[in-house]
Amino acid sequence: MSARLPAFIRGPSGLGQETSSTPAAAETTSSPAGQRDDAKRNFLKSMRPLPLQHYWDVYFDGPAKPADGEQQQQQQQQPPQSGDSQQSSQLQKIGDQVESVQDFWRYSNNLPVAQMRMRDAIYLFKSGFRPVWEDRRNILGGSWTFRVSKDVGPAFWTRIQLLAIGETLQDAIGSSDQICGVGISVRFNAHLVTIWNRDSFNKKSVDALIACVLAELPPELQPKPDSYYYKRHAERAGFAPPPELRAVLESQLKAEAAVAKA
Repeated sequence: MSARLPAFIRGPSGLGQETSSTPAAAETTSSPAGQRDDAKRNFLKSMRPLPLQHYWDVYFDGPAKPADGEQQQQQQQQPPQSGDSQQSSQLQKIGDQVESVQDFWRYSNNLPVAQMRMRDAIYLFKSGFRPVWEDRRNILGGSWTFRVSKDVGPAFWTRIQLLAIGETLQDAIGSSDQICGVGISVRFNAHLVTIWNRDSFNKKSVDALIACVLAELPPELQPKPDSYYYKRHAERAGFAPPPELRAVLESQLKAEAAVAKA
C-alpha cells in the first residue's frame, strides 16, 4: 500500500517546518517568492485547527491482485461482492480521520491524483459510512458520476471534496437526505468523480445536488452535459446485498412503483 500511495499522517506538514539556515535557503527566502512562502508558512503555523462539522475517513481501493488457477476458478463461481470494477476486495481505510481543514490539506497534498494508477480509487467518506454499495447505510442510495478529462481531474476532485467537507452539498439537499461521501477513480483517459447520497428515492435532493454542483463549479471545471449521470446503487451490475437489506430495498421499490401508478 505504502509503495503505491503514501498515507498522510497527523503532525506538522512540510509548510510548517522551520526553514534551513543554509546559504541556499537564505538566498531563496530573500527573493519575493521566498518571502511569500515564508509568510505562508508562518501564517499556517499560527493558525488553530479549523474543525469540520463531521469527521471524514479516507479509503483506497485498487484492482484485485491476480489469483492462481484454483483461486481464480472459485472466484468465477461466486457472485461479485461489491459491484463493478470501481469497487474491489482491496478497499481499505488509510491514514487518520480528517477532522479539520488542516487535516484535509495534509491528506490531499500527500495523495496526489497524478500518482494514482489505472483503476485506483480514493474515497473521502463521512465517518460511519463506507464506500460500498451494499453497506447498510448505502442500500437505498445512489451517486452522481462525472467523467472528467485528466487535465482538469485533480482540480475538479479538489473542488468536489471541498463542497463535501464544507457542507455545501449537504446544505443543498437539506435534512431529508444525507451526503455519504465522494470518490475518484482512474480510467484510461479520464477520471470518474462520484458524489454519493443516502436516499436515491428522494428526487428532490438528487436534483438539488446536481444543481448545487453546477452552480458552485467555475467555468473551467463545468462538466459537459453528456459527461455526468445519476445512478441508483441497486442498478449497478453486480449489486449483491444480503437478504435482510434486499428486503428493505424491495419494499422501497414497491412503494415507489405504487406512487407512480397512483
